[in-house]
Amino acid sequence: MKDYEIINFGKYLFGLFFILGNICLFGYLITKNSAFAVGGYMLLIFGTLINLLFVIGFLIYGIVYQSKLDACLKAIGLLMINIPIAILYAFIGLNLN
Repeated sequence: MKDYEIINFGKYLFGLFFILGNICLFGYLITKNSAFAVGGYMLLIFGTLINLLFVIGFLIYGIVYQSKLDACLKAIGLLMINIPIAILYAFIGLNLN
């Protein structure tokens, strides 16, 4: 894989989980449909596991291929941006009820 492909993959994963989190939060805020709240809770659980697996995968790939380590660390950094956003969304969601 080339460096820009690794970074773009990290961007796509970040964007996917960011958009899914926004859909769950704002879907619940707008409609008060509890399915969005349940989906957001499930997204926190499974999204954390999936992102953690990709972080570990990027880290292993970067260690095995030392020339790709910088790109892998950038992709990991992008994925880590989701953590404070998820905490903020969880805090907002828990304080709505």
